[in-house]
Amino acid sequence: MAITPPFFTKREPEPMPVRSAAPAHQAGAHAHASGSGQPTAQAANAVSPASAVVPPPVKEGGSKLTVGPNIKLKGVEITDCDTLVVEGLVEATMDSRVMQISERGAFKGSAEIDIAEIHGQFDGNLTVRQKLVIFGTGRVNGKVRYGKVVIEEGGQLTGDIQFGATPVSKLAAAERPGLSLAV
Repeated sequence: MAITPPFFTKREPEPMPVRSAAPAHQAGAHAHASGSGQPTAQAANAVSPASAVVPPPVKEGGSKLTVGPNIKLKGVEITDCDTLVVEGLVEATMDSRVMQISERGAFKGSAEIDIAEIHGQFDGNLTVRQKLVIFGTGRVNGKVRYGKVVIEEGGQLTGDIQFGATPVSKLAAAERPGLSLAV
């Protein structure tokens, strides 16, 4: 029986290198290489193929919907989606955090979002609470409300455009003449 020197047990573990997946029969052959039936130190530190692949960290609430190229998504209401990536055609109503429309992507309908990045085409009602970015290949047409806007050279913005993406509050509606509130 081999005795491990004390300095091996007190050492901090080093990051495991990513290894290619080995067939199961090879991985098991290394586990009992000493012939004593005891696993070797090398086998104890071996990485299983399933744990070798580490997925990228997922942000909290990071739900993402991607509508790929040549896909048409019509007549839907998109909710509880943090990021919508449009590479095909979407005809919908949505309330989201981020919308990204690729050069070949198109969105028709109504959207209320925090940040919009438009490389393709948007037609309809667009309310951007924070920042609207229209790139050189982007075209936005319709009723547009925004907090901040950035338009790259070549980008197009047409329609009913207004600064201020906040929806009409109940208090503002109550201040109009001819309306009264029941108390």
